[in-house]
Amino acid sequence: MPARGEYRGQDFETVSFSSKPGAGGSRPTSARPGTGGASSAQRAQGSANSMTSGTGLSARKLEDETEELKHATVSTDLKQAMIKARNAKGFTQKQLAQQLNMQPQVINEYESGKAIPNNAIIAKIERALGAKLPRAKK
Repeated sequence: MPARGEYRGQDFETVSFSSKPGAGGSRPTSARPGTGGASSAQRAQGSANSMTSGTGLSARKLEDETEELKHATVSTDLKQAMIKARNAKGFTQKQLAQQLNMQPQVINEYESGKAIPNNAIIAKIERALGAKLPRAKK
């Protein structure tokens, strides 16, 4: 009878199948391809560093940044022009959204200045209202 610490019939070596001769076999887990024998903690730290170094800003600078990293929002000229044109046509926000096959929330966001400007959407609104609206800068 085998001792408890012995495993007979169990093979814990990694076997890989490949069309290349000699490519199969077993490798120790620390020598996986692409890792260079690095531990998982070293790989995780390396990937975190590469994410911040790729942008040129450290995590601290990103936290402290307020103005440069904000999304562009709708200008006040566009907001006011949309409201005037919509009121001239006698549409509510909901009616305009239904005519454009959009959610009413989209029209609300554009008129409140919270939306990220999209010139394609602005062009659709222009056609529906029959008025020229100022476009967003690229």
